[in-house]
Amino acid sequence: MRESLDRNNGRRDLEYQFYIRSLYGSDNASSRRRLIKNLRRAMESELTPRQMQIMKLYFLEGVKMHEIAEELGLNKSTVSRTLSRGKLRLQRCLKYGAAGLLEDNEEE
Repeated sequence: MRESLDRNNGRRDLEYQFYIRSLYGSDNASSRRRLIKNLRRAMESELTPRQMQIMKLYFLEGVKMHEIAEELGLNKSTVSRTLSRGKLRLQRCLKYGAAGLLEDNEEE
C-alpha cells in the first residue's frame, strides 16, 4: 500500500511541477518560490480546519478519497466536495490577490 502511495505522490509532484512550469516557465525559480509561499499563506488563512486536514491528506500525503473518508468517518462524496470547495477557495484567493495576504515583493 505504501508503494502505491509513493507512486501517487510522485505523479502528483510531476503534475504540480508541470503546472508551475506552465505558469511561470522552468527557469523562473523566484516566481515559483513566491507562488508556493503564497499558496501556503492562502491555505492557512482561507481554508477551514476540515478543508486543510483533507487537502493535506489528499495532496501532500497521497491518501485516496475513500481512505480519507474511512479514516475521518465521512462519506466519500463529502471528502470530494470538501476538496472541491477548498481548491476553489484557494484559486479565488490566488487569482484575485487577497492584497493583505499575498505579497509580490517579498524578501527571501
